[in-house]
Amino acid sequence: MGTARRRLEIGSADGAVPTDASPEAAVEREIQEETGWEVKAGSLIDGGTWIYQPIPGRRVLIVTYGCTVLTPNRPPVVSHEHKQLGMFTADEVPGLNMPDGYKQAIAAWYGRRHADPADLDDSERM
Repeated sequence: MGTARRRLEIGSADGAVPTDASPEAAVEREIQEETGWEVKAGSLIDGGTWIYQPIPGRRVLIVTYGCTVLTPNRPPVVSHEHKQLGMFTADEVPGLNMPDGYKQAIAAWYGRRHADPADLDDSERM
């Protein structure tokens, strides 16, 4: 999970930039570009749409999808857009330095899918 903005591509007239078929397809493409992982975007996370103000006067709409990693044996890579990458269990998320909206979306995703975080396999860790 990253904090980079995900953009829906509307394509270019010359076809150099393909059009994303859906917001979910954009999420899948961006995660593949930024981590090397192939994922399947699931549904919007309940409570995962919120407004983030990274700096005063700048507001960003955050829309959060739950995703399943389809290539869990492939180690993720750090793209040129990021400084570092970390893998965390759901139990570790509350102690991370990130906006509460992300933490709440992660808790909702794992709470909906798993009664016990110990049941997670490697493809479901962040």
